[in-house]
Amino acid sequence: MKEFVVLGVSGCGKSTVARALAERLGGDYLDADDFHPTTNKAKMAEGIALTDEDRWPWLDALNAELRGRTGKDGWLFLACSALRDSYRERLRRNLPELRFVYLKGTQRLIRNRLEKRLGHFMPPELLESQFETLEEPTDAITVEIDGTPLEIIEKIDLLIRREQSFA
Repeated sequence: MKEFVVLGVSGCGKSTVARALAERLGGDYLDADDFHPTTNKAKMAEGIALTDEDRWPWLDALNAELRGRTGKDGWLFLACSALRDSYRERLRRNLPELRFVYLKGTQRLIRNRLEKRLGHFMPPELLESQFETLEEPTDAITVEIDGTPLEIIEKIDLLIRREQSFA
């Protein structure tokens, strides 16, 4: 299985892009938010940023899920913030082929998106802390998110297929 983590700050489009890529390539889609314990979701809903101690069990659960799917045919796209290098390394543990796709956007663009989003546990007020936490990956496929979702997905699809043809 070819595993990819679609990463970035809240509101950058991780879930939309990862889901669309999985559908387009006939793969599986996972949302890291589904793996958060209720205590983490409650903290975020109250506007309280998570600590690393909150994140480690969540990242370990995601790593276990990814490892449980290795060796199978197809594609897997996980939407996950993975904001720090240490978080990405935790996800990559025992998964040397795991690749990252970084959805890069300005704080202004993403804040505008978050303010229009309804029914999500992550409030726009935490966006600044997400940007403060963000350590931009140097080993990821990086795509600017100033285009339409379809343009972004097509660009990533092309880059992934190009990369896979050289693997």
